[in-house]
Amino acid sequence: MAMSPFASDDDDGLMNEINMTPLVDVMLVLLIVFMVTIPVIRHAVKIDLPHASSQKEDTKPAQINISIEADGTVLWDGNAVSDEQLNAKIAAAAQQEPQPELHLNADRKVQYEKVAQVMSAAQSGGLTKLGFVTDPAHK
Repeated sequence: MAMSPFASDDDDGLMNEINMTPLVDVMLVLLIVFMVTIPVIRHAVKIDLPHASSQKEDTKPAQINISIEADGTVLWDGNAVSDEQLNAKIAAAAQQEPQPELHLNADRKVQYEKVAQVMSAAQSGGLTKLGFVTDPAHK
């Protein structure tokens, strides 16, 4: 008696047919889920949304150039100003909308204390945008 995998002696308990019952159960569950969810998906709430323009706003804030000379002189856009005038101009600039950018250019030989005073005046005056201008040519 030869042992062949295709021999159909006693089936030894193996099934050679696909059991369709679990497949049908899964398909029925999916059918019910889809039948319940499709009406919910189609339900829409009407909302009045605001319309925005697609044009890009290109408003750049003004730039204020403050330079500090080696002797401690403060220049506002090229004009020398005193400490009181500097504070008044910073307070006026902070009220503008949009707020201007403050570009600080200090000489290499100026004391850091003077730079810190100008930065402190800008902060206490309400300016929030401060940038440092450097000259990479000087080493």
